[in-house]
Amino acid sequence: MKFLEIVTSVSFLFSIIRMTTPILYASMSYLVADLAGVTNIGIEGMMLTCALIGVVASAAFGGNAFLGFTAAVVVGALLGILMCFIVTKLKTDPTITGIAYNLTAAGGTVFLLYLAVGEKGISSSLKSGVLPQVNIPVIKDIPVLGTVVSGHNVLTYVAILLIIVLSIFLYKTSLGLHIRSCGENPEALESVGVHVLQVKYIALAISGMLAAMGGAYMSMGYVSYFVKDMTAGRGFIAIAAASLGGNKPVPTLLVCLLFGVADAFAVNPGTQNMGIPTELVSTIPYIVTVIVLVIYSYKKMNDKRRAAAA
Repeated sequence: MKFLEIVTSVSFLFSIIRMTTPILYASMSYLVADLAGVTNIGIEGMMLTCALIGVVASAAFGGNAFLGFTAAVVVGALLGILMCFIVTKLKTDPTITGIAYNLTAAGGTVFLLYLAVGEKGISSSLKSGVLPQVNIPVIKDIPVLGTVVSGHNVLTYVAILLIIVLSIFLYKTSLGLHIRSCGENPEALESVGVHVLQVKYIALAISGMLAAMGGAYMSMGYVSYFVKDMTAGRGFIAIAAASLGGNKPVPTLLVCLLFGVADAFAVNPGTQNMGIPTELVSTIPYIVTVIVLVIYSYKKMNDKRRAAAA
């Protein structure tokens, strides 16, 4: 009964949307890069770096949240372009490059935070801005629905719009077709006069920007400060979500909602009153990730068997 009370409560439903937002941005980031033929394992590091950049830049501009967010997105694009250069020009392994990004961000953000505020754990002493919440006219006055759907951070609504924009961009525009062709058949793309490397740079820049938006949401929307390792594995969870969603925006959104449910359940105060150890509750999102990956791997194996049998 306690479980039903938790999952049917308005606050829980509101929390699902809130918790899904950063995972959705990160999964879109991975999706775009992977379609272009570059496996971006460094999303976690990009998110973490840009979460700090957004806070520091906002404080530097007198608490202006928009300028802080813009700085985070620009840095994200640069990180994506740098990754493309390292992978395509220097011929490094994309997985190793991604791991290097993540490790560098984990230690580098702590170092930069210490330089900025003299602390190694949290940026609460910085007077940084927070991106606004949006109350949707008319909908906000509808009982239950208004409480669940309205009042979220502006980046949450941007993330939902991005699903529509990316669906159109990837499947209805020539550049989107070029990005998908980069991963599927780059030789055919070159044969019609399209510069594959240039398309990959564009795709990785977009990927970096999306990861940056997810990171900025964490430090300028979800909370109002930067905390050490605040992304907490969401970049890796997003990789699982995008993979299970077949690198398609709408199916990936549905998988992200599943992870959002797991996250919301893990942080809900009522869950801890059910007698479940706190340590076990905190592992729920990661347990769900493992289960989803097992299902995905099993599905892939079955597909290969059917292809071989045919």
